[in-house]
Amino acid sequence: MAEEDGIELEGEVVEQLPNATFRVRLDNEHMVLGHLAGKMRRLRARILPGDRVRVELSRDDLDHARIVHRHP
Repeated sequence: MAEEDGIELEGEVVEQLPNATFRVRLDNEHMVLGHLAGKMRRLRARILPGDRVRVELSRDDLDHARIVHRHP
């Protein structure tokens, strides 16, 4: 079963929450709750408030996102 493609957007981490969860403000000023993707968790990517990230939103739930990339 193929995974459904998500909507990829860019944003900025505003707040760090417990369990690798972050509040992200997207470029369109929408706030979402983002969690680290499994690959980023495995690589122990360090994300702090103020970092620019790329998130993937599900078509079903636009309030939750998966952080898939941190911009240097």
